Amino acid sequence: MRLTAAVTREDELFVAQCIEVDVASQGSSFEDALLNLREALELYFKDSNAEKPRAAPIIAPLDIAV
Repeated sequence: MRLTAAVTREDELFVAQCIEVDVASQGSSFEDALLNLREALELYFKDSNAEKPRAAPIIAPLDIAV
């Protein structure tokens, strides 16, 4: 299954969130955050009551005037 992760930096940590389901994790590096999210998602989908993933989003940049 292929899913989409959004990764942001919050102080000393990187936070990775799956866009298709409400699962997130964190790590001390970008790679660690993705690895931890992968593990969290695998555990999440082992649950037979797990929410099915939404359709993959279309990610597009958006410029605004501020």
